[in-house]
Amino acid sequence: MKGVKETILKFVLQNFVRYGKAEIGPIVGKVIGEHPDMKSKTKELVKEISEVVKEVNKMKKEEAEAKLKKLDPKLLEKKEEKEKVLDELKDAVKGKVVMRFAPSPSGALHIGHAYILLLSSEYCRKYNGKLILRIEDTNPENINPQAYNLIPEEAKWVTKGNVAQVIIQSDRIENYYGVVEKLISKGHAYVCECDAEAFRELSIKKEACPCRNLSVEDNHHRWDEMFTSYEPGEAVVRLKTDIEHKNPALRDFPLARINHNEHPMQGTKFKVWPLMNLSVAVDDYDTGITHTIRGKDHMDNERKQHYIFEYMGWKEPVHMYAGRINFKGLNLSASETAKMISYKKYSGWDDIRLPFLSALKRRGYTPEAFVTYALEVGLNETDKSITAEDFYKMLNHANKAIVENANRYFFIEKPKKIKIKEVKSMKVDVPLHVGHLKRGSRTFNTNDEFYIQDALKTGKNYRLMHLFNFKNKKFTSEAHNPDLEAQLIHWLPVSKDLIEVELVMPDGKVKKGLGELMLKHVKEGEVVQFERVGFVRLDKKEKNKLIFWYAHR
Repeated sequence: MKGVKETILKFVLQNFVRYGKAEIGPIVGKVIGEHPDMKSKTKELVKEISEVVKEVNKMKKEEAEAKLKKLDPKLLEKKEEKEKVLDELKDAVKGKVVMRFAPSPSGALHIGHAYILLLSSEYCRKYNGKLILRIEDTNPENINPQAYNLIPEEAKWVTKGNVAQVIIQSDRIENYYGVVEKLISKGHAYVCECDAEAFRELSIKKEACPCRNLSVEDNHHRWDEMFTSYEPGEAVVRLKTDIEHKNPALRDFPLARINHNEHPMQGTKFKVWPLMNLSVAVDDYDTGITHTIRGKDHMDNERKQHYIFEYMGWKEPVHMYAGRINFKGLNLSASETAKMISYKKYSGWDDIRLPFLSALKRRGYTPEAFVTYALEVGLNETDKSITAEDFYKMLNHANKAIVENANRYFFIEKPKKIKIKEVKSMKVDVPLHVGHLKRGSRTFNTNDEFYIQDALKTGKNYRLMHLFNFKNKKFTSEAHNPDLEAQLIHWLPVSKDLIEVELVMPDGKVKKGLGELMLKHVKEGEVVQFERVGFVRLDKKEKNKLIFWYAHR
């Protein structure tokens, strides 16, 4: 116990020096971290820490610092952990910032979406601004109807309710028509009948197509005919730019096209659909967007939209860009995932194997963990690659800091019954959390039969956590004794009151076993920790069975 007492003292002194008053709670975990065998002697440990805390709190700071310097001078060093903060926004006014997150409804939100969404959300928090969720659904060919419900639900969850408004572009088609008509009237847009390949060849040669110089009246007439006479591919609206622009993509690009595909929300009501650059520019102006964050691959689109803003005399938002994150080993394709769901390869967007927000939420990850990850990566234009393993390491680390205070319980996978000789019946109280003793404990009544999952070796000492030591299935002693070098194992008393438990793992496999009776008090959706297993979330309660989803260690 001598080594343990010294560890207690140094951490109590550190706590006192750092905060001016030592507290018991933070010390317990640190001591157990250095002396794992003390986990089974929590009551004695807390009592010892309490006595040391009383004595240290009577000291002067200088005295405590001197004592700590002798014990462990490294603990006096202040680790400056730089808090990840967002850079200032250009031209931002507190209370006036309006930003948007604009996914297409091809499926649910995934971890790549969360990065951009949360940077925008956190900037809105920083400036007391407004975050708009805009569902960009003007392409009827690539829409998953489920996304209309999934996207707002997940966005509101991961931003902790920071979405102020949800806009669906297909509800605003008339607005886009109005802007097209104004652009035609101003002589900045025209309706082009040229074959796409023929136009491309002219564009490469920096030559205008025959439609470019038609009168405003002729273009208005053609615009009307797009709703009545033209078929898909026979006409598009183009914006007049610089036909000799060094970037071919910016030469008279299209704004609207004809599409007869049925739209999940609008049916066949509309046949003329705006293309992305038109709808984005109009929506950004109409909703007063002041700042945007989007992928670096949208830089050319910003240049296209700049023409629209200039021609219409609108003030343009401040645009910022994030480099692409390549998640190696993780499939983020919504269209591919949707196919797999339809083929029953996945149970849904919340299948535990998927890197989509609904699945990770169901496992027990918190919005705060995703925010930490987004801030850690930060806003910059550098492209990055991260393996699935490294991504989950970062996310798990962030999430653990949030769920660390969850209650602890015993779960025994594939339980094996053992009988311990020469042991008396016992009653033991095990804390729900060693750092929060006021929460109470779980009480176990034991005799000589236990369920364990560890394989026992002959001649080796073992200790049932919080209970007693044994060797060769024979009781040896009750008190914790570091000299025994006993392997710590968890257990359950053989009892008819135990609960059947299923634990769904990230690969979709299911671990089956028994859990302690106190698990019946856990609520659906609550995150707890299974001792020596990891953090889990109660997904479903059945009659005498609880189904948990595994999050991480």
